[in-house]
Amino acid sequence: MSPRHLTFRIFRYNPDTPKHPPSIQSYELQEETGMTLFIVLNKIREEQDPSLKFDFVCRAGICGSCGMLINGRPTLACKTLTRDLPAEISLMPLPVFKLLGDLSVDTGMWFRDVSLRTEAWVHTGKTFNPNEQEERMDNETALNIYEVERCIECGCCIGGCATANIKPDFIGAAGVNRVSRFMIDPRDERDEQEYFEVVGSEDGIFGCVGLMACDDNCPIGIPLQGQLAYVRRKMAVAGWKR
Repeated sequence: MSPRHLTFRIFRYNPDTPKHPPSIQSYELQEETGMTLFIVLNKIREEQDPSLKFDFVCRAGICGSCGMLINGRPTLACKTLTRDLPAEISLMPLPVFKLLGDLSVDTGMWFRDVSLRTEAWVHTGKTFNPNEQEERMDNETALNIYEVERCIECGCCIGGCATANIKPDFIGAAGVNRVSRFMIDPRDERDEQEYFEVVGSEDGIFGCVGLMACDDNCPIGIPLQGQLAYVRRKMAVAGWKR
């Protein structure tokens, strides 16, 4: 079978030159065996248009840099094979995040802000002693923490979230997932009321409308539905006690 002829319709816009309105630019190339969108974008930039902006680091689905809308669905370019897509493919930047240019968005500042708002660090009154042995925990707890720590902060769950697209202050599944990690951790000494102050609001867990696009779109398969349900139950009880 001869290779397919692929057409890519890519969003183009440079915020530094606002006089030039956003547009869609088409590029064409021949499909190759094992071709991913990471390969496609690099071929386009190297062979057709060096001005095309997009982000990548690892090309292995670990760094989360290449998140974008692929035919309307938020996912990673490096994990997407062209053979799984139609011959015409649209590429758009993830919404919600600040646009840097074309397919490149600034997820770093968004996640930094959410980390500060959710106080994403272990809260303890214990004084650190470098000479003591590391505090132990049971395997089940450690595995539960590891499961939510797998988040690569790609922003796909945020880009596909209806609430995050409407409310700029909503912390989304990524923020709630981060809070659940510390709720699980026995070393964190915050009680439910303190967590309620962090996440028990419309910008936190109660802003979720339950469409679960976050769970559907997570490219590494974190069970976000379970994490959202866990935090919602905890915060509902804390709110009732208040």
